[in-house]
Amino acid sequence: MKLSSAQTDRATGVMLAMACGDALGAGYEFGPPFEGEVEMKGGGGFGWAPGEWTDDTSMAVPILRAAATGRDLRDEAVLDEIVAAWVNWAKTAPDVGVQTSGVLRGIEPTASAARASARRVHDARGRSGGNGSLMRTAPVALAYLGDAQGLAEAARAISDLTHFDEDAGDACVLWSLAIRHAILTGEADVRVGLSALAPDRATRWAAFIADAETRQPRDFTKNGWVVEALQAAWSAIVNGESLVDTLERAVRGGRDADTVAAIAGGLVGARWGLSAIPAAWQRIVHGWPNLTSLDLVRLSSKTVRGEPVPERIDYTELGDVSTLVQHPHDAGVWLGAVGALDILPPEVDAVVSLCRIGSKQVPARIRHRVEVRLIDKSTPSENPNLLFVLADAADAVAALRAEGHTVLLHCVQAHSRTPTVAALYAARHLGVPIDTALAEVRAALPNARPNGAFRAALADASLVPTKGASE
Repeated sequence: MKLSSAQTDRATGVMLAMACGDALGAGYEFGPPFEGEVEMKGGGGFGWAPGEWTDDTSMAVPILRAAATGRDLRDEAVLDEIVAAWVNWAKTAPDVGVQTSGVLRGIEPTASAARASARRVHDARGRSGGNGSLMRTAPVALAYLGDAQGLAEAARAISDLTHFDEDAGDACVLWSLAIRHAILTGEADVRVGLSALAPDRATRWAAFIADAETRQPRDFTKNGWVVEALQAAWSAIVNGESLVDTLERAVRGGRDADTVAAIAGGLVGARWGLSAIPAAWQRIVHGWPNLTSLDLVRLSSKTVRGEPVPERIDYTELGDVSTLVQHPHDAGVWLGAVGALDILPPEVDAVVSLCRIGSKQVPARIRHRVEVRLIDKSTPSENPNLLFVLADAADAVAALRAEGHTVLLHCVQAHSRTPTVAALYAARHLGVPIDTALAEVRAALPNARPNGAFRAALADASLVPTKGASE
């Protein structure tokens, strides 16, 4: 299925936003509801590193990897591979949910064995409606953007591997279809999947959804139960004003905070997109099995595009891509075109990319890198989070500089995106008036000509601080 650039932004935001919610909540898991600042601080009962995801994202990774191969997730052989990966992961994972652990412990690594074990656990305990299958369902949606019925079937099939309870399967169907809908339309609506349930089940879930919309995440005191986990996540979304605000609200709800935030992340990522995820989070998010935020984005891209990100993207047909100059207000920031990646000064040890690049285009020696999704077009739909993205990119440069790094800031030809962010960096962090900053950046980059939308953004009072605000 061919996606627009905005749809691709939303699709590639699903897994990363899920992982960010997971990592954001990791340090607050099992704690009470609270007010105040939320930090991606790590810690918690399992000693997570800052930015490290937990079992929520770890269990989603094998599903994403399977989806990226292009195979049907309903195929029994594919389900076998997913279960085998889970069984292997569970042997050394610091945190495995009680119900999931009970299912996976000691079984043969096959889907049939997992389903049989899930039924035994359900019969022994009289219930199996935990949130452990809902927390991992997000990547299923990426594999079926053109097939709602297939998505509903796959979501339930993967839920059934560890959760026999019908509530768990229903929740996965509803949430996966909502993610698909958000990717395609930009609208978050969990009710779109009600028609995929049996009428009596749809009526029951409609009441749960309506109830969630009248409450806050903290009100769902049993969010380890799949129904209240979905309600808490949906409450965070309907009350949230942005991707970040939504995930912070989910975490503040407490108790199983990481799982609720991970669940919310999958849908809010589909609603707001990759471009709404802060660079500060992207830089540190990581987890089993030795993956980073870029890995999640590339696997997601491969799933929806049907092909891997190329190692290099050749932009030479557009003209000169060799521009490389120092920022007129900070000698520790270099401004360039994409070709500058091949001629980096030795002191450069960090890169902020404002255009699409290949998986191996940044030299391997560069350990600090940020990829920003910014399209050089004036059409609002191409950059739905434009003000956030520009500010976040400028702030990413400032953060790297504060850490002592020498930074390359680049796009394709250093004509529009690079001068815009370079000027904004000077205005937000160096106290240079924005008009002066842009004029002097353009003087350093004679071919610079930011597009109309970027120039209008630089005039926005919310984006550029007043004089002295940065001091």
